[in-house]
Amino acid sequence: MKKFTLSIATLLITTLSFAQQGPGHQPTHLDKHPRVNQVNKRIDNQEKRVTEERKEGELTKGQAKNDRANLKAINKEKKEMRKSDGGHLTKADQKALNQQLNSNSKNIGK
Repeated sequence: MKKFTLSIATLLITTLSFAQQGPGHQPTHLDKHPRVNQVNKRIDNQEKRVTEERKEGELTKGQAKNDRANLKAINKEKKEMRKSDGGHLTKADQKALNQQLNSNSKNIGK
């Protein structure tokens, strides 16, 4: 009975944590991962910008879709980089991701 109760509690906590996530909700509180946190915050900010500019009518639906696709590709690359380095980002990885995010930031809304 204890195992069943523990399983239900774990499932409930997991479900609630996923329910709270959406655009602009990268995990930016990871201990011992300052480079990951910095990149995640930039991705979050850009996702929020796209959402706000779409709501305000500054972006068309197609532009917003394209901007989100670019962010998704950057996020995927970040995950692959972390996989190859034991969950961390190297300085070179962070620099490459930041350059991509700089370019993407300039293109948001264009």
